[in-house]
Amino acid sequence: AFAVSVISEGAEDETELPVLQNSEKSRTISKIGRELKGIVFVIQSQSNSFHSKRAEDLKRDILKQAVDLGKELPTVLLIHQIDRHEGAWTILPLMTDFSVTYGRNSSWIFFCEEDTRIQVVKLVETLRRFDKSKEWFLGKALYDEESTIIHHYAFAENPTVFKFPDFAAGWALSIPLVNKLAKKLKSEPLKSDFTIDLKHEIALYIWHKGEGPHLTPVPEFCTDDVNSFKADHCATTFSNFLPLCGEPVNKEDVFVAVKTCRKFHGDRIPVVKQTWEREAALIEYYSDYADISIPTIDLGIPNTDRGHCGKTFAILERFLNHTSPRTPWLVVVDDDTLISIFRLRKLLSCYDPNEPVFLGERYGYGLGTGGYSYITGGGGMVFSRTAVQKLLASKCRCYSMDAPDDMVLGMCFSGLGIPVTHSPLFHQARPMDYPKDYLSHQIPVSFHKHWNIDPVKVYFTWLAPNTEESRNGKKVGYNREDL
Repeated sequence: AFAVSVISEGAEDETELPVLQNSEKSRTISKIGRELKGIVFVIQSQSNSFHSKRAEDLKRDILKQAVDLGKELPTVLLIHQIDRHEGAWTILPLMTDFSVTYGRNSSWIFFCEEDTRIQVVKLVETLRRFDKSKEWFLGKALYDEESTIIHHYAFAENPTVFKFPDFAAGWALSIPLVNKLAKKLKSEPLKSDFTIDLKHEIALYIWHKGEGPHLTPVPEFCTDDVNSFKADHCATTFSNFLPLCGEPVNKEDVFVAVKTCRKFHGDRIPVVKQTWEREAALIEYYSDYADISIPTIDLGIPNTDRGHCGKTFAILERFLNHTSPRTPWLVVVDDDTLISIFRLRKLLSCYDPNEPVFLGERYGYGLGTGGYSYITGGGGMVFSRTAVQKLLASKCRCYSMDAPDDMVLGMCFSGLGIPVTHSPLFHQARPMDYPKDYLSHQIPVSFHKHWNIDPVKVYFTWLAPNTEESRNGKKVGYNREDL
C-alpha cells in the first residue's frame, strides 16, 4: 500500500497514513451517509416522561451514529410529537403525511420501539439488498400457531401462513409502498372499529386480501439481546429485560382492587388466593354479595352481564376516599386476571405517581375518525392517585351502569387530554394466544382468562417470582410448556 509520511510541527514521531485505504474508506462512509439520509426513522414513542426520555435517548443514539458517518443526517420522528392525530400510534393514519413529506426525497420509513437498538451501518447495508423503487414490507416475521381471538380467528384453517412484523425488531416500508397506502387511504378511509393488535392489523391492511405485498422476513431484524452472541449479524437488537428505575415501589404503595361477583366466588377467587394474592399487601375484592370467607365488599351495585362501568367508578371513588392518601397506585383487575405484583412493583419504579398515569395494554376505538385509546381491562388497569383525582374531579362518568368500563375510562381521559400509557407486558389474553417468539423477549406482568387452561400452572410458569429474578432483576429461563 502507498503511504505518505506526515510530520507535524513539534512532533517527535512520524505517523504513517495509508492514503488509498483512507480515501476508499471515506468514499464508503460517504455513500452510507447518503443512503442513511434516505431513511426516515419513526420511533413509536409515548408522552409519559419515562417513555419520552427513552425515545429521546434512542433518537440521540441514531443521530450520533449518523454524525460519525458524515454530514448527512436522517430524519428521526417521535410518534407522540405528531399530535395532530389521536391515533398516531396506529401508524396508518400517518401514511398520507409521510407520502406528502417524504415521498419524493426518501427511500424508506423505518419504524421501531423505544427499546429497539439499531446498528445504523448494518441497517443501511441490509436495506441496500432491496430495490427501493419497488414495494417492500420488511420485518422480523411472527405468526400464530393456532387461530386466536385477538386476531378474530383469522386464517383459521392454517394461521401459520400469515406473517406479521415483530415491532420490537423494527420494520420498514419502502416509499413506493407508503405512496400506495396513502392513495388507498384517500379512496378507502379506515373503518371506525377496534385496534387490538396493531402489528397484525397493519399487516392485514397492507396484504389487502392478497393484492398487496406480504411481509418479507429479514434475518438482520432481531430481538436478541444486544449482548447475545447471536447479535453479531443483527442490524437491530432489543432490550428484553423488565424496566427497573431504582428500588421497586413498596408493597404498601400498591392498592389492588379485584372485580368479582357471587357466581365466580367458588372457582375464580381460589385461583387468586393460590397464586398472586400473597404478593399484594393491600387488596380488596369487590362483589355484588358480601362473603366474609373471602372477604368481599358489596359496593351496592348489582352485577351486570355486559360492562362494569358503575362498579369500576365506585372502586375509584372508594380508593380516593377510603385509602391512605400516601398510597400512590391503584390496580384494578378482573377475578380471572393473572398478574405479577412483584414485577409490577419493579415496573412502577419508572413512573412518577405525581403525573396522571393510566397504564396497561392499549387498545383503540374509532381512531381512523377521531376516536380514543383505552387500557383494556382484562390485562389490568393501573392508575396513579393523581390520575384518579383528575378523572373524578372532571365529572366524566358512565353513560350507563353496564357500559364497558375500560372504554368509558379511555373516553374520559382522552377528553381530559391525558394519554394512556401502553406497556406490552400486560396481556388481555392467555399465553397461547400470542406467538411464542413474541413472548420470548418479554418478562410479562399479566395474562387474562381461565378458559381451556390450568390458570395456576400458567401463573407459576409465566408470572411467579423466583429467587434468581428477585436477586438481580434480569430475565431468567423458564420451563414454559405449551400452555
